[in-house]
Amino acid sequence: MKWPKGVTIKEVGPRDGLQNEKTFISTEDKITWINQLSESGLKHIEITSFVNPKWIPALSDATAVVTGITKVPGVTYTALVPNLYGLERAFQANIDEVAVFMSASETHNLKNINKSIDQTFPVLRDLVRETISAGKISRGYVSTVFGCPYEGHVDIDSVIRVSDRLFEMGIAELSLGDTIGVANPKQVQEVLEVLLKRFPADKLAMHFHDTRGSALANILISLEMGITIFDSSLGGLGGCPYAPGASGNVATDDLLYMLHGMGIHTGVDQNKLLHASQFIQEKIGRTLPSKSFQAASSGMGGKLGKTV
Repeated sequence: MKWPKGVTIKEVGPRDGLQNEKTFISTEDKITWINQLSESGLKHIEITSFVNPKWIPALSDATAVVTGITKVPGVTYTALVPNLYGLERAFQANIDEVAVFMSASETHNLKNINKSIDQTFPVLRDLVRETISAGKISRGYVSTVFGCPYEGHVDIDSVIRVSDRLFEMGIAELSLGDTIGVANPKQVQEVLEVLLKRFPADKLAMHFHDTRGSALANILISLEMGITIFDSSLGGLGGCPYAPGASGNVATDDLLYMLHGMGIHTGVDQNKLLHASQFIQEKIGRTLPSKSFQAASSGMGGKLGKTV
């Protein structure tokens, strides 16, 4: 098996990880945590979302967080943005990258955005156009690529249609989301076989939730298919407010343990992330799902490992 020499990890814990938490993490603690992540070697961190605070109260302090962190040169800081008002706030806070989002399934899109898929396209087109005009990067998310909590199976033609439109708008990269963690390696292979005929591998990222414990297996098959960009959340935090039962993203800790053990370069210091995981676990007040973090915390095998 020929594995890639390097992989890019995009940390989504401060946004996707915290958005579903019942315990509100103070602005000061969010800033401290993001600063820890910034010093770990991660080059991409999604730090918040400029949505209406009444929809996602956990991220109501978006502006204070973005303006309060210590930005490290070479690190891209991303925020999720749903509309032009949110985009204006993101620009005022001087965010580096804007992430836009929609679903491949009609029902989830309605629940998550309160618009049909067709109604969402012009909104995102305006967001991407304004982002590019401002000289910033635009990233796209497609949710429910591998299954929907309301509709079940999602047809690949729906995924293609949404992906085509987002790339036509000018996004730099598309993250394919297994929002409720139902994907299996065979399904991932089948979906990627179709999409890689239309889009370059370096323009696609994978965003796996670990609801059923299959995220790392799905990442392995993605690696085999040539994908080298993966979203993950420190400690395995996360979940979608509009996807009942969805657990957190694949844990950054577990992903790094696997990749570094395989000799795949990430540039991330696992020991620094161990301290960041300990910090956020204390603030949340519950045990993080990450297996490698819990093993390291209990003394099994010592430290998480070195930078690779």
